[in-house]
Amino acid sequence: MKQILLTIKNWLQGLSFRTGVIVLALCVPCYILSFAQMALPISVEAKGVLWFILFGLAKTFQYGGLTILGVEGYKRVKSWFKQKKSAE
Repeated sequence: MKQILLTIKNWLQGLSFRTGVIVLALCVPCYILSFAQMALPISVEAKGVLWFILFGLAKTFQYGGLTILGVEGYKRVKSWFKQKKSAE
């Protein structure tokens, strides 16, 4: 099992920086949808299932994107936000 997880981790880290940013950005709509669906006029059970699925997708995109980016990619994204903030 540990070998499979390491293989997946190595494959994800082999993807490009741009792919990591896109995957990381996909977690935002999933988080929004996971809580916005609570306003829908559907049963409580359906809301629970939708929340479980959407929140799980958001977490998967978040951790997958961070794994693709790695430490250096994370620092690159963080510095980009700092530059943008200081330019304003």
